[in-house]
Amino acid sequence: MPPISHLKPLSNGLSNNPQDFSKPNVVTIDVGGQLFQTTIQTLTLAGSNTLFSNLFNSSQQNRIPFIDRDPELFSIILSLLRTGNLPSKAKSFEIQDIVFEAKFYGVEDLLVQSQSNPSQFEPFDLEKSMILPLSGRDSPSAIATTPYGSVHVSHGSKITSFDWSLQRKSTTLTQFTAIDSLLALSSNVVAAGATDFCGLQIIDLETGFVRQTLNWENVTKSGSTVQAIGTSPEHLFTSFESSRRNSNSILVYDLNDSFKVVSEIGHNEIFGADLDSAIPSTKLNWIPSLNLLMASGSHSGASGITGNIKFWDIRSGNLVSEIKEKTDCFSDITVSDTLSAVFKIGINSGEVSYIDFRSISSDDDSWNCLGDSRKLMNVKKEGFGCKIETHGNQVFCSKEGELDLWSEVLMGSSTTGQNGNGERIFKKNVLGRSKDIGGNRITNLGFGGNKMFVARKDQQCVEVWQSSVRRI
Repeated sequence: MPPISHLKPLSNGLSNNPQDFSKPNVVTIDVGGQLFQTTIQTLTLAGSNTLFSNLFNSSQQNRIPFIDRDPELFSIILSLLRTGNLPSKAKSFEIQDIVFEAKFYGVEDLLVQSQSNPSQFEPFDLEKSMILPLSGRDSPSAIATTPYGSVHVSHGSKITSFDWSLQRKSTTLTQFTAIDSLLALSSNVVAAGATDFCGLQIIDLETGFVRQTLNWENVTKSGSTVQAIGTSPEHLFTSFESSRRNSNSILVYDLNDSFKVVSEIGHNEIFGADLDSAIPSTKLNWIPSLNLLMASGSHSGASGITGNIKFWDIRSGNLVSEIKEKTDCFSDITVSDTLSAVFKIGINSGEVSYIDFRSISSDDDSWNCLGDSRKLMNVKKEGFGCKIETHGNQVFCSKEGELDLWSEVLMGSSTTGQNGNGERIFKKNVLGRSKDIGGNRITNLGFGGNKMFVARKDQQCVEVWQSSVRRI
């Protein structure tokens, strides 16, 4: 039996309501023997190229369209059309069953948006919801997420991808021995690089083929390894270092023109003991509001760990500002355009500090500590291996196996909370339930849609954290 057929008019016993067709805006549908009524406006939300568009002609002929599908699942899809969200009764079904139905009716995009909407990310209510297993013995080395919640995970020479529902996965074997940098360019295409393998590869995960390999032609004509990858809406940024480790540079590619090189910034040829020039950028962050690229890197030497944070204007290729890290160099660093600040975890103190965009200078004393500033004199490297990332207007940082959440406290009607010294005020919260807290040291954090992804040392899996009030 075809999934859609036309039955007799309502007057022949399929409905006891003689006014069903006296309402031109009302559409009646028979799904698996159960009648549903909705409006034309609701059905049009599904789009013109879906199964629902076929129901208009049927209703106009005073006939009830019949769909040979599960009526209980249809009621969930209909609720999705009406409200943009799944009803609470959807918890009684396997998400994969709902996915199959959404695909059948042609409304999978609506389902994806409803379940992966970043606005549904509730940072103070995050709980560990599931574990994504990885094949093999290698732990995750990098995580790349997409806006609607799908995630790509590199482990050893492989990249394992999970779709937005986290139910379907595929694994791609790459040419790398181990992948150090991974960036999602779309749901199926990633940029991948390694510190011991030459070239940045653009990989199609659906086919497993390398679409393109991008290299930096340095002066010595040696190979170029990838130290970091970043992106803006128009550009792809790649930090390269020569295989001989005597030069480094950042190339800017056009995402919309087959990765054509737009410019080269921060080119260093290293001579003698010039340690500043010897530091390649190991993290690249785009700052939309400033239209600048933040490039940061650190170096371990006889005098301890030092680093630099540089802000580049990619249009002119000029260095706009630089922060030299000497006292408490960053273990990890990130930027929040929403909070208009750069955040770091000090490798000696283990404390989180920030610099407001308006206060960026070349002085590393510009940092404002969010915790106990007295620890800045500590040299026990309490921040070694700690990670920090921002998502929305929140700051997430790991301390060994635990996660802290820093949020700004707004004072009065001002947009930025301040204490008596003019510094902004942040409050720390511990994430998760008691059973979620702790474990092996956290090595990677990622955010996609309404999910947070966490990888830990020596574990062959990825944790998924979601807001309990939003979970199906």
